[in-house]
Amino acid sequence: MPNANDFGLLSPTYKNVTDSGLIKTGIGRLRGIYVTSSKSGTVEILDNVEDAIPVLVREFAVTAGYYYKFGDVTFGTGLYLVLKNAPDITVFYF
Repeated sequence: MPNANDFGLLSPTYKNVTDSGLIKTGIGRLRGIYVTSSKSGTVEILDNVEDAIPVLVREFAVTAGYYYKFGDVTFGTGLYLVLKNAPDITVFYF
């Protein structure tokens, strides 16, 4: 299976978000999520361009100061995150 280096990418792109929304359209890979806020909240990760199935990762609680590694999980349609209680997170993806 190809990895980021096969596409000429040496490091992931990142985006800081505090609300639900589309992170990337099209094919890509999710490297991880870092929670930067002290708010507790939840995150759900979808392979879509809107809040609809298919779900990559069901809703889970996040902890401030923790990095959640996803090992380059592949998505095909898009990367959409649903955040509840507005945690401040940084998403790393290709």
